[in-house]
Amino acid sequence: MKTLTASRLATAALLALGACSSAFAHGKVECPEHPKAEWRPHTELQQKLEKEGWVVRRMEKTPTCYEVYAKDPQGKRIEAFFDPKTFERVEER
Repeated sequence: MKTLTASRLATAALLALGACSSAFAHGKVECPEHPKAEWRPHTELQQKLEKEGWVVRRMEKTPTCYEVYAKDPQGKRIEAFFDPKTFERVEER
């Protein structure tokens, strides 16, 4: 049986911590609920953000929001939420 070195143990701990923190990264983000038929295409949101200087890496749909992983116009990495009907940014409560 191999023993864990201190660096491997530290790496494992950091990976576990990262997985836990990403699961709770959202805090309290609540988009207004709209019927899916009223949601605008996510590609339209991506085009809008890119025109504003964002670099979109990935987009996901939550039950009520579009979740965007991107770099903002200042180059800062961001996880942001948008109302899928109006494309207004939704902030944590």
